[in-house]
Amino acid sequence: MRVSGQILESPPSLQAFLAPADIPLPVLPIVAGILAVLYLVGAIRLWTRGRRWPVWRTVSFLLGCVLLAAVTGLGVETYGQALVSVFMFQQLTLMMMVPPLLVLGSPGTLLLRATPHHGAGRLVLTAAHGALRSPAAKWILSPWATVPLYLFAFYGIYLAGAADAILALPGGHVALEVGFLLAGVLFTIPILSSDPLPVRLGHGARALDVFAEAALHAFFGVFLMMASTILVGSFVAPTEALGIDPLADQQLAGALAWSYGEAPTVLMLIYVMHRWFRSDTARAAAADRYADVHGNADLDSYNAYLKNLGTHDRDR
Repeated sequence: MRVSGQILESPPSLQAFLAPADIPLPVLPIVAGILAVLYLVGAIRLWTRGRRWPVWRTVSFLLGCVLLAAVTGLGVETYGQALVSVFMFQQLTLMMMVPPLLVLGSPGTLLLRATPHHGAGRLVLTAAHGALRSPAAKWILSPWATVPLYLFAFYGIYLAGAADAILALPGGHVALEVGFLLAGVLFTIPILSSDPLPVRLGHGARALDVFAEAALHAFFGVFLMMASTILVGSFVAPTEALGIDPLADQQLAGALAWSYGEAPTVLMLIYVMHRWFRSDTARAAAADRYADVHGNADLDSYNAYLKNLGTHDRDR
């Protein structure tokens, strides 16, 4: 069977998934390459000027770029146009694996620190600061926008028939991939980002968002595994041409959403809880240091009350 100019073998193999794909216009691999180069230029600029920039953040961002290029530029991209299970793997990777790696790289902070304050760099910084102060940025990063977008990426795409309509368009597959990546990034930024943001969630709200996201796609995965009808008709013909039962492949997609999709969520939750613990510990330590120097008014008042109470008892 021929997909995107390539002949797919049946059944698919790991070697075929990892083989380079002949894609006419590899949009996302190109974007991944540009992002990696720009990030490295910024990090190297800081390092050569003697300014610190964490190596682990650089590694995280570059791993995200590599994963983005691999999942959209290797053979898995071709099979993702024929099998809904592979398409689901791409979606989960683009929404739940790539965004945390990119966001933990703190590209916004790197942009503000490494961009020159003259010439074109000044224009870039002005645009970045303007975006941070804009009401649109504050709204789009709020749970009122990110959670419904995340819901639509699963329930709307598959249950409302949007997938078939979009996949029927020229470039529809790539458009969905771009949408998945953007939805994942917008959802992840308020939860994991250390960059300057127009709105910043508390640790409790972040943990609640992660819990909600885990429940949403876990339930969706179970629903796919139990469904007795085909939800995305665009994959039926190519799946059958590969000698695979479309319903069984759809159930495999549900199993991926329920299992593979949960691992990044658990890691995100652990990271959020760790930051919450560190924040509370640092706040308590700061309060103790302040009390050691300036005293604690409430504690001093209580001690004075006890002292006066003891004095009255002796007088009796």
